[in-house]
Amino acid sequence: MLNKLNPAQREAVTYLDGPLLVLAGAGSGKTRVITQKIVHLVERCGYAPRNIAAITFTNKAASEMRERVGTLLQGKDAKGLVVSTFHSLGMNILRAEAKLLGYKPQFSIFDSGDTWKIIGELANSGDKQEIRDIQTQISNWKSAFIAPQQAAENAGNDEEKVRARIYARYQETLRAYQAVDFDDLIHLPVVLFKEHPDALFRWQNRLHYLLIDEYQDTNDCQYQLTRLLAGHRAAFTAVGDDDQAIYAWRGASIENLHNLRNDYAKLRVIKLEQNYRSSQRILKVANRLINHNTKVFEKNLWSDHGIGDPVRIYAARDDEHEAESVVMKLMAHKFEHRTRFADYAILYRSNHLSRAFEEQLRAQRVPYTVSGGTSFFERAEIKDITAYLRLIANPDDDPAFIRAITTPKRGIGNTTLEKLGSHAGARHVSLFEAAFEIEMEQQLPPRQHEDLLLFCNFINRLQERADKDPCGELLDELLRAINYEAWLYDTHEPRQADTKWENVQEFTGWLKRKAEADEKSLVAMVQTIALINMLEGKDEEPDAVSLSTLHAAKGLEFPHVFIVGAEEDILPFRDSDEKQIEEERRLMYVGITRAERSLQISYCNRRKRGKDWMACEPSRFLEEMPEGELVYAGGHKEAAPTLSKGEGMDKLARLKAMLNKEPG
Repeated sequence: MLNKLNPAQREAVTYLDGPLLVLAGAGSGKTRVITQKIVHLVERCGYAPRNIAAITFTNKAASEMRERVGTLLQGKDAKGLVVSTFHSLGMNILRAEAKLLGYKPQFSIFDSGDTWKIIGELANSGDKQEIRDIQTQISNWKSAFIAPQQAAENAGNDEEKVRARIYARYQETLRAYQAVDFDDLIHLPVVLFKEHPDALFRWQNRLHYLLIDEYQDTNDCQYQLTRLLAGHRAAFTAVGDDDQAIYAWRGASIENLHNLRNDYAKLRVIKLEQNYRSSQRILKVANRLINHNTKVFEKNLWSDHGIGDPVRIYAARDDEHEAESVVMKLMAHKFEHRTRFADYAILYRSNHLSRAFEEQLRAQRVPYTVSGGTSFFERAEIKDITAYLRLIANPDDDPAFIRAITTPKRGIGNTTLEKLGSHAGARHVSLFEAAFEIEMEQQLPPRQHEDLLLFCNFINRLQERADKDPCGELLDELLRAINYEAWLYDTHEPRQADTKWENVQEFTGWLKRKAEADEKSLVAMVQTIALINMLEGKDEEPDAVSLSTLHAAKGLEFPHVFIVGAEEDILPFRDSDEKQIEEERRLMYVGITRAERSLQISYCNRRKRGKDWMACEPSRFLEEMPEGELVYAGGHKEAAPTLSKGEGMDKLARLKAMLNKEPG
């Protein structure tokens, strides 16, 4: 197996004499290194799978890795091997050690929609930007281990004091709901390990070797968690690429790669520079561009995939013309080369740039997907069913209680909920617990009280079985009991109801299969859903052109890539300081290295802002690319003659005619 690896990959797989940093350039086979190293640890070094943890950032990466390892271990039992996201690992640690932190193991995990609602109520604000800013501030405080009391002490002005107060009340609210938010899944295990050495010792004893993927994307919290788990043994392999660090805006710190050198004197660094994805030309452009950044680790990607097509730089008259031109070229290329729509990606710096391209693709009937669209788990009907599941897992989850008891409607209105809410607030108990207290019988009309208890007893009955009975059986029973299908058809147009019911069936079918495959109870599945929802949503890969932000395209690859809107104030983003310019350059580098065979970069000479036309300047990054590897078209210097829309359509028509004439 090791013979299939190049020398640097082989060294990275077999090195076990201390902490290791693998600097893995784009497309250099890092997943292969991690999976082969797991197999090497099990087959050659005698590690038990349950003593190894591979940690990555997305569910997709984790499941791909799990699949590959399962195939490679050839019948050997990989049971117990931890291949998970940071948040999933944090969740498992918290579930096992919940009592030490005053939580019950069935704590709820609140997504950003839940926390948004709580913060909006606490701030008494409907201003979306304000709520988002407070959400970000709280997230940053948690990542930096600043407690509410500290935040209040550090507050320099009235706004900061107000935010610190909201932070304190937000934490109290989460506690009351026996809930944690996304940041807590990493923050709380670090707190746990620092306050309870016995718990840390348990987990260090359980995980003897750590492999951490995408190390450049870790934040301070994740860095501390891995340091604590690695302990004195320091048996770990960190895999990362400083040239692809593009998440500083969400707390990731490129310094974590550099800190490894300070924290581990015996750190070994191995570079993976052979690229298995792109042509030499594309890599030459990428290398030259990224060399304008200050570097701690020098790296030079190379490939034996041949020289490849020149990188095309295209200047469009305006944004409509840019979208028209890209879609025409894409379609002509597809007909000429008999490719699939899924072979093409259109990448941009900001979401608002996708609109013109979507319009053109729709006009030409080209199928496309937009990354960052509504996640399957964000759909109302899925959140309805999930609310019941959350409540069965944790009756203290008030947001889930309110959604479940009002969907479908069952005679319990706002007046009942207000009375229940004020009693629960005065008694410091959850809404569910308050429903059973004798005072509620006195405060509510008999019919409402009866309906309330009917609902709560139903949840109790399901809860008693949630850890024992098969997940599928309970789900079917739940849907029948709440009569959800009939309610959908009563409250929606038939076609809409059809789609929603199909989604519910797809969701419950997926839950049943996953629960069976992972041998998980309904309660364990509820926490899994919360994580999947927050990390990315369902994976579907239709034959369609990918429209994506550069950030969302990281980790993906496409035979043919169009990077659009390469202008000053867009890429790099306006008002970027020196440090941010370096991150923007890395973002352009990530975009370039997504391309396997062909790459076109375009910009506009002018753009519409409101009613006015604004002149645009090409991105400074274009000037930083090697002139000899580029071909210019459109209204740029040394421009090659460019096709008009009419000529483009003619060419397309001729190609279609040719294809139609061909036999079979």
